[in-house]
Amino acid sequence: MKPKVSVFIAMSLDGFMARTDGSIDWLDKANLKVHEGEDFGYNIFLESVDALILGRNTYEAILKFDLWPYKEKRVIVLTTSKIKIPFNLANTVTASKESPQDILKHLSDEGIKHVYIDGGITIQRFLSLGLIDELTITIIPLLIGEGKRLFGSIPTDITLTHSKTTIYDFGYVQLKYFI
Repeated sequence: MKPKVSVFIAMSLDGFMARTDGSIDWLDKANLKVHEGEDFGYNIFLESVDALILGRNTYEAILKFDLWPYKEKRVIVLTTSKIKIPFNLANTVTASKESPQDILKHLSDEGIKHVYIDGGITIQRFLSLGLIDELTITIIPLLIGEGKRLFGSIPTDITLTHSKTTIYDFGYVQLKYFI
């Protein structure tokens, strides 16, 4: 049985996850409005996840963070290039060239029940293949004008079923959909 596959991400109101150069400085600035301790349900979500699949660009951007956000969770980086894995992450991070379908099959065979997908191109690939089950998108009330879009072109319409909307008093709106 295929694991549950989820996305948990923020985007600007005009649909961007990052600036053209990959920077998320706009998100850091916007988060100054967020009440201390508010994580939008991220920690509960992360606890429900058995493994993560990231794109290489996202992995390399996250390596620059002060803290590794995925704790001791297993992380698989989809890449055709060789990547550097820091010593402190060697027990949890691996690289794979497998297709999305093959990697989910292997994870299922290993007993993995819930997978978190992160990274724009990776999310778009899994979505276009019909492999995403759940989308949680936090919309930041900011227009950045250009950058890397969360959603790219898709081969066919994808019908979403609304599950929940959470409105935060500082202007963020979190949408949850099942696919």
